[in-house]
Amino acid sequence: MESPELTFTLAYTAFCLCFVFTPNEFRSAGLTIQNLFSSWLGSEDMDFVHYHVKRSSTTLLVHSALPLGYFMGMCNAAPEKHLQYFYQMSDQRRVFFVFSVCLLLASSTLIVYWSRQGWHNHPISSGLQALVQPPHSNWASVASSINIEFRRIDKFASGAPGARVIVTDSWVLKSDCHVTVTDSRQHQLSPDSVSPTQLLTLRVHSINPAVKPFDIRLNSTEYAELREKVHAPIRNSASVVIRQTISELFLETFQAHVDLNQPYLLPSGQDVEPCIGCMQVPANTKLVRLCHVDEADIEPECEQCFCRPMWCLSCLGRWFASRQDQQRPETWLSSRVPCPTCRAKFCILDVCVVH
Repeated sequence: MESPELTFTLAYTAFCLCFVFTPNEFRSAGLTIQNLFSSWLGSEDMDFVHYHVKRSSTTLLVHSALPLGYFMGMCNAAPEKHLQYFYQMSDQRRVFFVFSVCLLLASSTLIVYWSRQGWHNHPISSGLQALVQPPHSNWASVASSINIEFRRIDKFASGAPGARVIVTDSWVLKSDCHVTVTDSRQHQLSPDSVSPTQLLTLRVHSINPAVKPFDIRLNSTEYAELREKVHAPIRNSASVVIRQTISELFLETFQAHVDLNQPYLLPSGQDVEPCIGCMQVPANTKLVRLCHVDEADIEPECEQCFCRPMWCLSCLGRWFASRQDQQRPETWLSSRVPCPTCRAKFCILDVCVVH
């Protein structure tokens, strides 16, 4: 029969591993630093930098207290060991107790040092200090800029909650850095997808010598979104082949088929407005009923769309793909979807490029 001491040791070890590395089960149960100390940490959305300054400090303090927590728990799990009496312990347990107390005291002292002058000595503050340049006068000004841009809904975010990569308009990546794809690994099994997953490693080099290079790891399906957000060109020094998603492959095919359709001649005097989907390029497509449907077709016929040109080809292609059965990509080209504006059904043969 297992002793209470061994049982508690195994249980506490498993708890510590799960608490430190935080599997989804612990995260769902709220057993995370962010959840347990939410009242002290505040809101990440409102004050991103100071939230993570306090989160990292709290994490250090709690993790350094785990060895002492084991010792205190063992006092109750094995009372016959008389662990509550320092001079009755064995030499090994006495050393462990002293080590646990010293570890907690050392981390507490370090956190007190970090917190002086408004957390000026914290590693995050020191890292932001290296980025100070006009118009920013100090690290607090840099932190304020990051906080403002983090609140925007168009930021890029990828990764697990404890290891996210976040890119805003100016932070963390912009024109003052070089991004290079250095590695690619393909995993056959993924909990989020039935198809193989390709993970990319990107190395970020800043032109600021005070900022050390760092790596970003993300799914290849998120690469296109990151590339749109990063203002600097992304190089591929390792000749890594980045596998396209089904939606990206379909968008290329969609555009190739639309180019074969007859163009739509814009009436004289009618202006082309920006695409209402992306607001980046002029609207260059018009839905005109051109297809001929077999009477035996069980699908309802395409309908005439009376909307003026309002969408660019890329946005209309993404809309077309988003309305498809994601498990049956072989049916995408032959299907019909409603117009994103007036809901009139159309197929790929009805999409005309504006001339």
